[in-house]
Amino acid sequence: MNNTNNHIWNFSTVGGIKRVNIESGQDLIHLGSLDQKLWTALSCPVNDLEIDPKTLELIDKDKDGKIRVPEIVAAVDWVTSIIKNPDDLLKQEANFPISAINDQTEAGRKLLSSAKVILKNINKEDSEILTVEETSDIAKIFALSKFNGDGIITEDTTKDPKLVQLLNEVISCIGSSTDRGGKQGISLEHLTKFLEQCNLYANWHQKADAYTASIFPFGEQTEEAYQYYSAIKSKIEDYFLRCKLAAFDPRSTDVLNLLVARVEAISPKDLSTCIEEIASYPLAKIEAKKDLPLYAGINPAWEDTMNSFNKFIANKLFPNQKTLSEADWKIITDIFTAFVQWKAEALGTSVSSLGISRVREILNSNHPEELKSLISEDIALEHEANNIILVDQLVRYYRDLYTLLKNFVTFYDFYSPDAKAIFQAGTLYVDQRSCDLCIKVIDLPKHYTMSTYSGMFLIYCECVSKTTSEKMTIAAALTNGDIDNLVVGRNALFYDRDGKDWDATIIKIVDNPISIAQAFWSPYKKVYKFIETQINKIAAEQEANVETKSTKGLEEASTEITTSTAPKSPAQPFDVGKFVGIFAAIGLALGAIGSAAVSIVAGFMGLVWWKMPLAFIGLVLIISGPPMVMAFLKLRKRNLAPLLDANGWAINARANVNIPFGNTLTNLAHLPKGAKVNLNDPFTKKKRPFLSIVLLLSILIGILFFILWKYGFIHLPK
Repeated sequence: MNNTNNHIWNFSTVGGIKRVNIESGQDLIHLGSLDQKLWTALSCPVNDLEIDPKTLELIDKDKDGKIRVPEIVAAVDWVTSIIKNPDDLLKQEANFPISAINDQTEAGRKLLSSAKVILKNINKEDSEILTVEETSDIAKIFALSKFNGDGIITEDTTKDPKLVQLLNEVISCIGSSTDRGGKQGISLEHLTKFLEQCNLYANWHQKADAYTASIFPFGEQTEEAYQYYSAIKSKIEDYFLRCKLAAFDPRSTDVLNLLVARVEAISPKDLSTCIEEIASYPLAKIEAKKDLPLYAGINPAWEDTMNSFNKFIANKLFPNQKTLSEADWKIITDIFTAFVQWKAEALGTSVSSLGISRVREILNSNHPEELKSLISEDIALEHEANNIILVDQLVRYYRDLYTLLKNFVTFYDFYSPDAKAIFQAGTLYVDQRSCDLCIKVIDLPKHYTMSTYSGMFLIYCECVSKTTSEKMTIAAALTNGDIDNLVVGRNALFYDRDGKDWDATIIKIVDNPISIAQAFWSPYKKVYKFIETQINKIAAEQEANVETKSTKGLEEASTEITTSTAPKSPAQPFDVGKFVGIFAAIGLALGAIGSAAVSIVAGFMGLVWWKMPLAFIGLVLIISGPPMVMAFLKLRKRNLAPLLDANGWAINARANVNIPFGNTLTNLAHLPKGAKVNLNDPFTKKKRPFLSIVLLLSILIGILFFILWKYGFIHLPK
């Protein structure tokens, strides 16, 4: 994008970079002509920012989860074409006056009309103000509307009970969708699918009408008869097969009757608890070439099923028969063949619950066409209803768009002392300081890798909400104070932008300079820590040696006592002097340090008196100068961009956090103005000023005496 018009842009140097100022509606109108290279960001994610995500979703037209420059320009162009005065967008007001809509354009007039419809539907006809909360409550806006342009009709669409009945039948058989009013209804797709199923079901039954006698041998009771036939079928076939085996080998009859199981397994038991086991036995007593008895001698577990079989099938086909031969059974099997085949060809089963009579009634009525007509009326209002949805977009843009621009085109909110950027998640309180530069972390490994390029001291914290137990990870930048007490595992407290508190625990630390003062003292702290570590190490080694030798001596003495039979001289007492080694080691370490210190002091005292301050300053500069210079250079280059890039942003310019600005992002603990402090601490170690004064005077006199002797003012006797 190149600036191809005569619009004059104003720039300011913010964070070390020249950034454009968006100060008027004209700046918004000409935003599309601003060179894209001058934008601070080129894209940002839709989620995890401190701005209404619904607004960002509306701007994200391609729904890829990111907002890019062309989408922002399109949003700005649209909203500035709808409202009368683009300067109003800079107010960032939550209340949108509908009088701000430009009714001189066709689009403006339509939106103004839709805005009035919304006010009417929410019972605010006399109002001229809309809010996001009102325009986003779609269910309430369309709750009283007969049609809402979404192509879905509900029970409220018609008062005809027959149409309401048909609509509910479509819902029960095919399903439903939620309309803009929040109610369940049907679309043209639902109705079309329902009618297709009805036609298939009717055609399937039409075939049965042509072959009624063969398909429905028991008339209207054929379906029920088939259910009882299917229930007993396997047991009857099992019975006839067992009888054939008994005829083949009479010796197998007892086994086929399961007499052994009956005697040994069932007899000792309570038979009322053995119904399932009894049901596994033959349907009747097995004998060679025996017909199946229909009434007497039936397995008790199958009596009810057999009675139903007799009632619906056997008594009708073979009246007055008390037994059923295998030939009779084959007749029964064959008589259901056509019915089984017809059932296998079933179509339109989703509407079978209505019954064929009701399905034919629906197909022969005009009610489906009446429902189609209602759906068409609803669809005809789609454009008008979409304009109502656009009103919500307009109200959101009116409130939020300039906020996004200040955090996208420029980083105005980030560098403003009275505001917070949309990527600042809240405030972390830790070690008597509050950190305002806290960023939600989406991908911790990626973020941790990118953080090394920021040059900032960062602590990563895992936060857990006290109320919802929700978890999130943040990266907090420390830009003031010291780092002595910050370690992994330390607990802190995080407040999000809504004021809700979260328990925070440090899980990672990225070490970088915080301030020049901290860099000045860092060498001395490191030396102190090194000395402390070495002393502890030597002491620990000596303690381990003493413990090893002592344990070994005790073990040897114990062995001698247990293995020796003759009396021996008493064991030597434990040598306490061995522990002296620990203190000797510490003394050696201190002696080495003292020797070095004496050498330095001796060299220092060998200088001319006026060179001593210079030497002292030079020594301090040699020790603290390099880390201070390195810290100064790093602090000047601290950059927020890598931290945002790691969260899915595409940052187009540096976002420096220099020393003065960094000091505003981390606030140290200070007593309130006018606070009264009681210095009488009952637990403070009691001071002995007399001894301190004597010691100080002795040191000063010693130094003075040494200087006078060194330069010949005092002569010591030989």
